[in-house]
Amino acid sequence: MAGSRPTTSISQTSSANVFTSRLLLLLTLLPLTLAAFAFLLQWRGGLTDPITRWSPDHHEFPGMESTSGSIKDTVRNSGSGCTDLLGQSHSLSFPYFRDWKFGFGSDLKPKICITTSTSAGLEQTLPWIFYHKVMGVSTFFLFVEGKAASPTVSKVLETIPGVKVIYRTRELEEQQAKSRIWNETWLASFFYKPCNYELFVKQSLNMEMAIVMAREAGMDWIIHLDTDELIHPAGAREYSLRQLLSDVPGNVDMVIFPNYESSVERDDIKEPFSEVSMFKKNYDHLPKDVYFGNYKEATRGNPNYFLTYGNGKSAARIQDHLRPNGAHRWHNYMKTPNEVKLEEAAVLHYTYPKFSDLTSRRDRCGCKPTKEDVKRCFMLEFDRAAFIIASTATEEEMLHWYRERIVWTDKALNLKLLRKGILNRIYAPMVIVQRLRETGVFTSVIASAQKVLSSVTNSSTAGVASSSKIGHDGESKATARRVLQIPDNASFSSAIPPLSPPGLEGLYMEM
Repeated sequence: MAGSRPTTSISQTSSANVFTSRLLLLLTLLPLTLAAFAFLLQWRGGLTDPITRWSPDHHEFPGMESTSGSIKDTVRNSGSGCTDLLGQSHSLSFPYFRDWKFGFGSDLKPKICITTSTSAGLEQTLPWIFYHKVMGVSTFFLFVEGKAASPTVSKVLETIPGVKVIYRTRELEEQQAKSRIWNETWLASFFYKPCNYELFVKQSLNMEMAIVMAREAGMDWIIHLDTDELIHPAGAREYSLRQLLSDVPGNVDMVIFPNYESSVERDDIKEPFSEVSMFKKNYDHLPKDVYFGNYKEATRGNPNYFLTYGNGKSAARIQDHLRPNGAHRWHNYMKTPNEVKLEEAAVLHYTYPKFSDLTSRRDRCGCKPTKEDVKRCFMLEFDRAAFIIASTATEEEMLHWYRERIVWTDKALNLKLLRKGILNRIYAPMVIVQRLRETGVFTSVIASAQKVLSSVTNSSTAGVASSSKIGHDGESKATARRVLQIPDNASFSSAIPPLSPPGLEGLYMEM
């Protein structure tokens, strides 16, 4: 018995070694197997890498995960080129929303429409439209003139589902001259003045007509935006304007979006929506001590904290007696609207993002470049200064002024204001527009309109022939009468114009 003990001990030791070896092998193979399985799933599109998901070059944000194959794969595998991408049905699937298509008959709720008055070309209008389609907007009322009303632009816009093009014709002007606005005092102070004042009146009249069209189209919300502005629906459960407005309580009539202003870092920007990611926050989204404590550095010698307006834009719930209150707000003839101001969401205003914006604004206005005359043409100080410099300086002097006043080249200052929270990096719109461009959405829209364009002459009167398409039929006029024939109230306060953010004088008044 004594002699068998060593054998037993050796046997037990050998068994323990085998067990340990197998355990080590299992522990080694298990993570390798899991890693290989994860790699296989990711390679086949079944798993998102959590490390790369939020990287700057990744194309997905909260609520924007893709399901089936991407559009890029569709473009790559299609044998018929970009034209078939949209197809005759115009129901292009887009990966930012689950099972959502750019369908004209969309049943998304709430139904949101945007109205605008524009003279911009396709290079600006197409990214603006399709970005907001991604956000959940189903209908667009485009009041066009200038370049936007030319056949090469307007005929493309007319092929996009959900887009209604309204031309500024004599018939339209005569119809608007009979509107209720012309017989009221709240907009009267802006009548019969040139440039920005004239545009402000046009926008208000167009907004009034858009309300009628929105009611007829069964819309739930209406927003007025310019084509150099994008909605940034921060704070919603998904990056979606539809989601943001669906969360608004039912007793709220108007939602105010404070505006952020673009802070370009180069003087050679060509496509602002795709190239600009830095924005200056609105006063309403900053602590007062941060705003006033860094006011001078953030202003950089310009007349105000923002180059242009600072009182945001708004969305209104479609309801009886709704009317515009200038380009920035809505009102109601029968009550004071219940409004809320959003704490995170904003309107991104791309302000003078291109050097050419200086001369383009100058060319649209016939005022004299003097300090006195520009006051009757422009409401805001920076617009007046920009018009004078664009009208009197050489190209070299203009570029120097542009770099000094608009371009943010001081990286140390940029970093300081980013850390303070005054400047902010916002990548989502840039990524979405880049993705739309890469996948051929814009070129496909243009290609699908080529057959229409080929049959259109170069006549400048093409817009007049089409002006009766929207807002001139008997049903629309009847609806307009039902909306506008409301018992007059005693008086209304003046329309809200574009306003600059608070200056340092506001701090002194509070003290």
